[in-house]
Amino acid sequence: MRMFETLIDVILPVFLVIGAGYAATRSGYFSAGHVDGLMRFTQSFAIPCLLFHAIATLDLAASFDPRLLASFYSGAFLCFLIGIAGARLLFRRDWEDCIVIGFCCLFSNSVLLGLPITERAYGPENLTGNFAIIAFHSPFCYGLGITAMEIIRNRGQGRARMLGATLSAMFRNALIIAIGLGFAVNLSGLPLPGTLDSALGLISRAALPAALFALGGVLVQYRPEGDLRAIGFVCAVSLLVHPALVWSLGTSVGLPQDLFRSGVLTAAMAPGFNAYIFANIYGRAKRVAASSVLIATGLSLFTVWFWLGMLG
Repeated sequence: MRMFETLIDVILPVFLVIGAGYAATRSGYFSAGHVDGLMRFTQSFAIPCLLFHAIATLDLAASFDPRLLASFYSGAFLCFLIGIAGARLLFRRDWEDCIVIGFCCLFSNSVLLGLPITERAYGPENLTGNFAIIAFHSPFCYGLGITAMEIIRNRGQGRARMLGATLSAMFRNALIIAIGLGFAVNLSGLPLPGTLDSALGLISRAALPAALFALGGVLVQYRPEGDLRAIGFVCAVSLLVHPALVWSLGTSVGLPQDLFRSGVLTAAMAPGFNAYIFANIYGRAKRVAASSVLIATGLSLFTVWFWLGMLG
């Protein structure tokens, strides 16, 4: 009975908002231009405001437990390697495709799915672990993926080009800029003015519902076709292997319960559409990336239910 209540009260509301965006776009009520505008608002403004506000006001000493970061990112790195090895050994893809498939296994949807599901399951007071993970998520994942891709693409062409491409891609990202500014304000010790704090709170409350709706609209353009074995492999690594690794690592280091839940649930999320963005940047394995985002997001309705039941 408790498991059924979790599905109804925690998971379904999130997926109903995604489904509403999908249905509105699929039916033509929302155009692709509307969805692009909404996605631009959420990705380039509202979510950066949410992350800036959260990190600027976060208790860093209580939130950034090295055991959480080590557990989550060790698991993510292993999934990146598993993705590359599987793509190369099982599916005989070339090295550039292998890096993209590894990135799909690495990049969980920590913001659009991880935050709302954790908040609904355990309350907003238990999101400190999520924000700690998110603070390093884009820099770590993009840094790892871009570095690996540039090493493959620029073999013999010098380290300077590789480093320049990596830094340029990372520091144009609005999420990374917002996170950096949030750290700067937090470490300065200066409180946010009350009016600014209230305004950021208003924008932050709009960010996740709007982003979930936009995510549903974006998924309309993805077509699950071809490469089904590779897509199934990405889904299995993302939805089952990554959270299992974080569970094992978090247990071994005695991670506190609230941080343990945040780590496992964030790891259990489907690949974010940043996986498709990464594939599109390099023009490699785009069909695998796009279909993995769509199919894994649908499957996560059930796999997240499983992990929530395991977490209790």
